[in-house]
Amino acid sequence: MDALAGLLAGPRARGAFLLRSVFTPPWSIRIEDRAPLTLLIPITGTAWVVPDPGSGAPVRLAPGDVAVTRGPAPYTVADSPDTAPTVVIHPDQTSTTLDGEPLCDELDQGVRTWGDAPDGPTVLICGTYQLRGEVSRSLLDALPPLLSLPLDSPLTALLGEEIGLDRPGQDAVLDRLLDLLLITTLRAWFDRPDSDAPPWYRAHTDPVVGRALRLLHSDLARPWTVAELATTVGVSRAALARRFTDLVGEPPMAYLTTRRLALAADLLHDPTTTLAAVAHQVGYSTPFALSTAFKRVHGISPTEHRTA
Repeated sequence: MDALAGLLAGPRARGAFLLRSVFTPPWSIRIEDRAPLTLLIPITGTAWVVPDPGSGAPVRLAPGDVAVTRGPAPYTVADSPDTAPTVVIHPDQTSTTLDGEPLCDELDQGVRTWGDAPDGPTVLICGTYQLRGEVSRSLLDALPPLLSLPLDSPLTALLGEEIGLDRPGQDAVLDRLLDLLLITTLRAWFDRPDSDAPPWYRAHTDPVVGRALRLLHSDLARPWTVAELATTVGVSRAALARRFTDLVGEPPMAYLTTRRLALAADLLHDPTTTLAAVAHQVGYSTPFALSTAFKRVHGISPTEHRTA
C-alpha cells in the first residue's frame, strides 16, 4: 500500500451527499455547507467555481473536468462569475433563498436530482464528503482550497448513469464510485509538475523510500524499527534514515508517529469506536499510551478531540 492509498483506505465516504443539479442560465448557488471535501463534475454545459474575494481566481469547468474544493470556506458555483447567487446550500444540505425561504421541495426533480427544470442545458454532479474523518486530515492539508483539471475518466460517465438510479445498495455503489473518482483525480493532480505534491507522494517513486513508505502504510500498527525497515528494503539504517529524511522531510519513525496519530484523530470521530480499539488499530499497546502520544502532538486528549 502506498502513501496515497494509505490515506484513503481508512475512513471514507459513508452515505456521501450526491446530487445531480440541472439548471438553465442564469443560475448561481452559494455553497455554505462547510463540507471537508467536495467534487464537482459537469456532465453537460459549463459552470464556474467562484471562491470568495481574496481566496483565489474563478475556475471554469467543462464536461470532462473535475474540480475539488476543500472546506470549510464558502464559495459560489454559477453559470458565470458575474451571476449573483439566488440559492444557498447550508451545512445540513438544505437549500434556501438568500432570505432563508426553503427551496428543497420547489427544486426537487426526482431521484438525487434538483434544479429549475428537468431538462436544463447544464447538468452538474456534486459529491460531498460531509463528515470529519471521511477524508484524512493529512490528505486535506496537502490540497489547495480549489483544484481543477481535465480528467476525462469513464468514472464520470458511470457516476452520471448511477446517480439517478434507485436500486438496492445504491448508496454503497455511489460511495465507492465517489471514492474511486477522488483517488483518480488526486493521483492525476499530484502527478502534474505544477501541483506542489507533498513530499510523501513524490517519494513513492524512489526505489528505497517508496518501498519503505508502502511497508509502513500497509501495517501502521506493527512495532516497526528503523533497523527492521532498513533490512526489509535492503539498505543500512543510516542510509535509510538519511534518504527518507531527505525525501519525505522527517525521519521514518517520526513519519510513522505522525501517520498513526493522524489516523487516530480521524477514527476518533466515529462515536462507536472505543479508544482501546483506536489504540490497537494504530499501534499503541494501551489507550493510555495513545492518549499520552496524542496529547503531546495535538495538545488535547483523544476525548477532547472527539468532542471538539
